[in-house]
Amino acid sequence: MSAPKKVVLAYSGGLDTSIILKWLQTEYGCEVMTFTADLGQGEELEPARAKAVLLGIDPKNIYIEDVREEFVRDFVFPMFRANALYEGLYLLGTSIARPLIAKRLVEIAALTGADAVAHGATGKGNDQVRFELTAYALNPHIRVIAPWREWDLTSRTKLIEFAENNQIPIAKDKRGEAPFSVDANLLHTSSEGKALENPANEAPSYVYQRTVDPEDAPNTPEMVEITFEKGDAVAINGVAMSPATILTRLNELGGKHGVGRLDLVENRFVGMKSRGIYETPGGTILLEAHRGIEQITLDSGAGHLKDSIMPRYAELIYNGFWYSPEREMLQALIDKSQEHVTGTVRVKLYKGSARTVARWSEHSLYSEKHVTFEEDAGAYDQKDAAGFIKLNALRLKLIATRNERVKKR
Repeated sequence: MSAPKKVVLAYSGGLDTSIILKWLQTEYGCEVMTFTADLGQGEELEPARAKAVLLGIDPKNIYIEDVREEFVRDFVFPMFRANALYEGLYLLGTSIARPLIAKRLVEIAALTGADAVAHGATGKGNDQVRFELTAYALNPHIRVIAPWREWDLTSRTKLIEFAENNQIPIAKDKRGEAPFSVDANLLHTSSEGKALENPANEAPSYVYQRTVDPEDAPNTPEMVEITFEKGDAVAINGVAMSPATILTRLNELGGKHGVGRLDLVENRFVGMKSRGIYETPGGTILLEAHRGIEQITLDSGAGHLKDSIMPRYAELIYNGFWYSPEREMLQALIDKSQEHVTGTVRVKLYKGSARTVARWSEHSLYSEKHVTFEEDAGAYDQKDAAGFIKLNALRLKLIATRNERVKKR
């Protein structure tokens, strides 16, 4: 295969992607452009621009974009309409960010005439799959370069040696073994590797970055009210906010009260198990509140159907199939279910927990006169239940009768 002429690299400004940048230049002799996404990871991104320039990238080929609103509006919120949890626990914070990054790589490639995109995901993880499935779904002709699957820089020592030989700045703490690796965005932080690799050992307290220890959280509960329109959060405590602003504020509240910590051993798509420490304070509150408003606005048939497809939907996102027809089909069904998911939920935050304590809506299906233990003014005739039970019991009685008959033989 001939060498690419122009490559768009997903660039963080860190050591690994800086080495990849220089490796692409030396290995292929190609022009490199960098794309750095502000996903709300909480880091200053301008140093990435300065480092790219230092490594010989023309400033006009450096793309740094604030995509926080797009991230929450077009990726996080649609996912939360489904109440998506991978393996029943994981809120998919890393998974949902990858299709957005890959989409922009492909778009910038089309804009600039680049014939390839590149990423820094290793050959052991899920991210390589997510980046590449997205890229091919959006442009079947694009070339994807994954240096970790191609080069011979197979150890930290070799990486450092390559960096020194190519005048790539190395942070002092990168010379030793990093205690763990971190991925962060507005939805969550993910910590993996090194100190966390043995699941028999409790994660050190210093791993947690976005939440206080629940034991050290305030001794006084705090209430927060979240208003939804058609399944999406639109206001906090009566104040209308943009999607990214809502998630930012919920992160602050959740972090303060130690909400959203998860220690998980998950099944990677590539076949191995991995242990991760996740912090999703705002997302945990949002999920609790969304389920709270669905409790009174979503019909039981629709709600149970939604719950039954959720694991499949979550797995598609985890495995990198955001742009697949099956995910889009499920999304259409999920979005249809949200037409009346409008109202407000009050959530109590206390010592690591987020619990719905009240919910109300003009679209509510809840009928107090039907469920009351007091006089219901004829709203419900309890005698009707007898026929309902008899019809539902018919097949069970027939089975029991058959079993009795067979047993006597």
